[in-house]
Amino acid sequence: MIDKEVIVIGAGLAGSEAAWQVANAGIPVKLVEMRPFKSTPAHHTGEFGELVCSNSFGALSSDRAAGLLQKELRFFNSLIVQTADKFSVPAGGALAVDRSKFSNALTEELSNHPLIEIKRFEQLDLPDKDNITILATGPLTSDELANKIQLFTGIGACHFFDAASPIIYGDTLDKEIVFKASRYDKGDPAYLNCPLDKNEYINFRNELIQGEQANLKDFDKESSNFFEACLPIEEIARRGVDTMRYGPLKSIGLWNPKWGDLFDRENRLKKRPHAIVQLRMEDLEGKLLNMVGFQTNLKWSEQKRIFRMIPGLEKAEFVRFGVMHRNTFLESPKLLLPTLQFIKRETLLAAGQITGTEGYAPAAAGGLLAGINASLLAMSKNPVTFPDESMIGSLINFISNRNQILSNQKKNKFQPMPASFGLVPELTKRIKDKKLRYKAYQERSTEALKGFKKILDSSFEKDHLIIKIN
Repeated sequence: MIDKEVIVIGAGLAGSEAAWQVANAGIPVKLVEMRPFKSTPAHHTGEFGELVCSNSFGALSSDRAAGLLQKELRFFNSLIVQTADKFSVPAGGALAVDRSKFSNALTEELSNHPLIEIKRFEQLDLPDKDNITILATGPLTSDELANKIQLFTGIGACHFFDAASPIIYGDTLDKEIVFKASRYDKGDPAYLNCPLDKNEYINFRNELIQGEQANLKDFDKESSNFFEACLPIEEIARRGVDTMRYGPLKSIGLWNPKWGDLFDRENRLKKRPHAIVQLRMEDLEGKLLNMVGFQTNLKWSEQKRIFRMIPGLEKAEFVRFGVMHRNTFLESPKLLLPTLQFIKRETLLAAGQITGTEGYAPAAAGGLLAGINASLLAMSKNPVTFPDESMIGSLINFISNRNQILSNQKKNKFQPMPASFGLVPELTKRIKDKKLRYKAYQERSTEALKGFKKILDSSFEKDHLIIKIN
């Protein structure tokens, strides 16, 4: 065991992953979490890794960007992804979790680790440079600490407004109207679907865009500072009569056997609903359901009134209404190295959504790299960067100073980024077929990471990356 301690501030997905990686390297960790001593506008519990928006980690298949990132994280024994796998719920071709069991398991695993000391208080300042510290406070960093970070960096924080969807009780649906199916019959029929005809859709949209909004502090409507990947459903509705129908309410690929033969084209065109609202299970029993794509800033009373207009939800009871909150992130390309160390202070690292990655798996990826590099620093060894060919490496390149080196568009405003094949280097040989091209990306990543892991393992006195979760 190394005597030097690593401090991890924040026990969200990135902080939990980072603490796990450091402790498994035989290095003591102090994990600081302000909840439940002090909460945030979006959290509901004091558990680690609480998922405040969706319960989905994205597509499972490794020929999709999110799926490839998950595969890479599994290869490095990610605590977050292994726990997600353990508590997954049916979600078609996506990895979704029972969020309560997921966060409870993370909390228990980290709390019982002999090298992790849990501290429940609000961190009001950055530890001094003699401490190896991982900043993983997320987009809901407390105001006081955010101000101290801004003073340290000399750069004002960026921000956008994010939102979460409502959750309803599964036993309050009208089962005569709602039907179970997955789009294009991929995987098990994991979603519950509420069909709307044209009149129902038009009336619903009208009420949605006229609904009374909750007041948001610091929100400037003229700046349109929503995050495009997580727009409120009413904002989507305002962009056009059919915008929702080509987004979260699209009906293509969903079919209720009660409507007749799916392969009878004339019947299919005649009976296909104008739009469909989907509900995704939050738990294996389907007791709790998430309204897919229904992030919202409507007042709670308006949510209850308007969402009950959806066929099958006329008597829906809400476990949690949708909320919107201000998310803060760093202008990371000006501040971070591709090792996730701050350019200004090598003993301070950052990870997770505060760095400008978007999504649960990308947050875990940042925690993984920060944890590995904090461990190496504690052992007086050189930090590492992931191969450019990997999804992890490409994502970290985007949010780090390497982005400034690789890009000719330095004047573009930095915005959060999810995992995307658009970030990875081009193949040496062009492949026109998209599926074959994505498969080639995946194969290239696998080969690059095998070599990288051999080098990484040799840097540690013991192979902490193969320790398994009980």
